Amino acid sequence: MERYTIIAAERKGSFAERLSDLCDKVGNYLLKERQNGRQLHYTKIFLSDAQNQYQRLVESPLYQDLLGETAISVVEQAPVDGSKISLLMKTAEGKPDFMFHSLRLTEGETKGMNSYTQTIMLFEKYLRMLKEHGLRLDTHCVRTWIYVGDIDNNYAGVVKARNDIFNHYGLTIDTHFIASTGIGGNTQTRSACVAMDFLTFPKINESDKTYLKALDYLSPTHEYGVAFERGTMLRHNSKKSFFISGTASIDKHGNVIYVGDVMRQANRLLENINALLKDGGATLDSAKYFIVYLRDISDYVAVEEFMKQRFPSVPHVIVQAKVCRPEWLIEMECIAATD
Repeated sequence: MERYTIIAAERKGSFAERLSDLCDKVGNYLLKERQNGRQLHYTKIFLSDAQNQYQRLVESPLYQDLLGETAISVVEQAPVDGSKISLLMKTAEGKPDFMFHSLRLTEGETKGMNSYTQTIMLFEKYLRMLKEHGLRLDTHCVRTWIYVGDIDNNYAGVVKARNDIFNHYGLTIDTHFIASTGIGGNTQTRSACVAMDFLTFPKINESDKTYLKALDYLSPTHEYGVAFERGTMLRHNSKKSFFISGTASIDKHGNVIYVGDVMRQANRLLENINALLKDGGATLDSAKYFIVYLRDISDYVAVEEFMKQRFPSVPHVIVQAKVCRPEWLIEMECIAATD
């Protein structure tokens, strides 16, 4: 049985002290998980200041001794609880049946390159990896995360690059796209305006996937020029996994609704996620975790209380990250699973 958890550092002390605290928490957690027959599969690390924290992180015992042998994604999306660093960890029985690639560009690669070119470069890196394993983008890539620096200005280039890549490899409105979150975020590379994570399942067939639509609630993405699936259900290992893309307060005509009201937007986006899950025979009760993206950190207290009341037993992390339309104050994503 797979398990997801969120672990945050103490909200006091220097970054080094918080890393030490987190190392103790993670060590104790992984020990208990091993005693229950589960091992670490991957970790997503959210930092508040990658320029000053990344090198300390990768040199720390937390990274070197506890996390370093499994897949890791590091992104600057500040945890708005004040912890400076929070982790989303997946553990499960046995070895992973997937590949998790976290691809970043170096200063040399990004020099003079705009968001369109950087996005193409990242896809090309990933496509070379797929080719080495005899895999295909359309069949085996189930989920992507695209982190965009200065998203208000750079998102258009990312969208065009993804559209061009997908069109070249036969992913169209007549076939399918890939579940994805395109969201504000930075990395340790100062000049990089794009970074990407990819989730790949080498042993699946196209028939193992169902693309979730919920057309009474959400418009198809291609109607406003972007290429991603709202959600994908994957049948594997005698269960169904639901990969829900970043979802915001949008109606079936593609309009932003409840402009300026973060709580009404939160309720609407959860209606949308629930509708997507129902399209595959699940509900919000099947969610394993939520990542909550806030444009304005001053909305944290209200949203945190809302999440605790609505999902008291489901892990969540709230980070500061601008959504691709300025009118969206909040976005969420999740993974769900049913037998």
